Amino acid sequence: MAAQQKAITKNSVIGFIGTGIMGASMAGHLLRNGYEVHVYNRTKARADQLVQAGAQWQDSPRLVVERADVIFTMLGYPSDVESIYLGEEGLLAHARPGAYLLDMTTSSPALAKRITATAAARGLCALDAPVSGGDIGAREARLSIMVGGPKEGFDAVEGLLTLLGTNIVYQGEAGAGQFTKMCNQITIASNMIGVSEALAYAKSAGLDQTQVLKSIQSGAAGSWSLANLAPRMIAGDYAPGFYVKHFVKDIGIAIESAAEMGLELPGLKLAQSLYERLMAQGGADQGTQALHGIIVGK
Repeated sequence: MAAQQKAITKNSVIGFIGTGIMGASMAGHLLRNGYEVHVYNRTKARADQLVQAGAQWQDSPRLVVERADVIFTMLGYPSDVESIYLGEEGLLAHARPGAYLLDMTTSSPALAKRITATAAARGLCALDAPVSGGDIGAREARLSIMVGGPKEGFDAVEGLLTLLGTNIVYQGEAGAGQFTKMCNQITIASNMIGVSEALAYAKSAGLDQTQVLKSIQSGAAGSWSLANLAPRMIAGDYAPGFYVKHFVKDIGIAIESAAEMGLELPGLKLAQSLYERLMAQGGADQGTQALHGIIVGK
C-alpha cells in the first residue's frame, strides 16, 4: 500500500453519497456498526431516516469528501459518476490525502479505469465495487460485491465491505469489478425473460403459479430472480427493487463493451428490445420484474 494511505479503524469517518433504494440501507449498516457517517443525496428527503438515526447531512458531495476517510458512492448513471468524481467540485479534487473511494454504481469499465488512475496520481485509492442483490440484498446486508482496483486498497476496505455483503470477491485491476457486473447483468437479462415466460405459460395452462414455483425454483431452473422476483410478478407487484431505467442503462454498457471486444450478444439484445418497449410504455421507474407485464400483455 502506498505510504500515504491511511489504515481504516473504528474511528475512520465514512462518507456515503447516493442514499436511494439501495444506498440508504447500505449506509445504515455502516452507521449501525458504530461509524461516523456523513451523507449526501440529490433528494434530501431520501436521507432523512439516516439523519434521524445519527448520520450527518452535508449539503454537497464536496463537503462529504472533505470530512471522510472512506467514501462510498451509489449513483444512477456513468454521467453522474464522472461528474461526482472528476468535476471541478468533484471527489478526487477535494478528498483528504490517503482517502479511499469506492464507487458501487454499475458504471463503465473504462470510466472506472480513468477514475482509479486519476486517484492514484493524487495519492488516493479508488476502487470500482458494483453490487448485486437488489433492495433485498442491500436491506439484509447480503449483497454480492465485485471489486476492481489496487489489491492493497481492497485489502484495506474489505472489513467494511463485509458489513454490506456476504459474497465479496476481488476481481482484479481497475475496471474488473465493472466487467464482472456486466457478466451479472447479462445473465439476469435473459433469465428475466425466462422467468416471465414461464409464469405466463403456467397461467395460460391453468396452473397455480405459486405451486409451480414450489416445484421449479429449487431445481435446475432455480435462480435469484425466480425465487425473489417471480412472487412479485404473480402478485402484480412491479414496485422497484432495481429500476428498469437503470437496468436499460446497464444493458447498454454491456452491449457497447461487448462490441468493443468483437463479441455478439443476441440474447442480451433481445432483452434490450423488450425493456426498451417497457420504457416506452412508461415503465422506467418500475422494477425489473415489470418485464412480466410485457410478456403477458398487460
